[in-house]
Amino acid sequence: MQTTDTVLMIEPIAFGYNEQTAENNYFQINTENENTQRKALEEFQNFVSKLREKGINVITVKDTLKPHTPDSIFPNNWVSFGSDGKVFLYPMFAPNRRDERRPEILEEVQSHGFQIKEIIDISHTEADGKFLEATGSIIFDHDYKLAYGSVSLRLDKELFMDFCQKIGYEPIVFHSFQNAGNERLPIYHTNVMMCVADRFVVICLDSIDDEIEREKVQETIKRSGKELIEISEEQMQNFAGNMLQVHNSEGKKFLVMSETAYYSLTQDQIDRIQSYCEIIYSNLSTIETNGGGSARCMLAEVFLPKTQG
Repeated sequence: MQTTDTVLMIEPIAFGYNEQTAENNYFQINTENENTQRKALEEFQNFVSKLREKGINVITVKDTLKPHTPDSIFPNNWVSFGSDGKVFLYPMFAPNRRDERRPEILEEVQSHGFQIKEIIDISHTEADGKFLEATGSIIFDHDYKLAYGSVSLRLDKELFMDFCQKIGYEPIVFHSFQNAGNERLPIYHTNVMMCVADRFVVICLDSIDDEIEREKVQETIKRSGKELIEISEEQMQNFAGNMLQVHNSEGKKFLVMSETAYYSLTQDQIDRIQSYCEIIYSNLSTIETNGGGSARCMLAEVFLPKTQG
């Protein structure tokens, strides 16, 4: 199944601008001040409330002050929870993000009635300078067993190919770029330029500069039978690619995004999305500006089987 009704979210306790990730995350802008954590927490809590009001199951775990992990609000980069009961722990680019992999978070997920059958830790490749940042760098089409990956410092091509072989998914490898200053630089995470839902795909094709790669991605989406909803590079800069489809306890589907992303969309794009599912959006401006990530980055999908009894 492409969507889940349960997401893990990490409540920030010392959120702020992370210089280590800013090396190659060109969405980050340092506006940090004494109110940053307070504002980020407000945005987080409002976002959680909106999801729960729609019947989506949200598991929240509070971050810890030590060690300091300013980006812990983005758990989808270090962990994935599979429907087969397997949990993967991934290699992270920024050294201060590696401390986000906390065993007690997995225990908390289990305490909500989910079954973890195996924990597979592939983070050892950090020592070799090879990274694969989970569903930040990999966009899964679970229904068709496809995995889209844009090569960057956060997605090592060889590691990605090996991982796809291990889980039985077809890798769709490409390169995507954004304008940063006067340069054309690699996009740090695939999930800021594309989102795969059950019956449609939101993607910034203009960011794939290589024509052959662009055609291959388009052809793959077409082959999956999903409607392609294209966004511009400007919309991508407003996090319009950083969306996630979920469903609630009754099976109703929603596309989750930030307020910034929503207001960057045209009416036609909104109508096309809403022909498939309702939109949930929330103000995440402090988190987006300083963290360089948006709604999708804050949600780690839980596909794990439920424990018996």
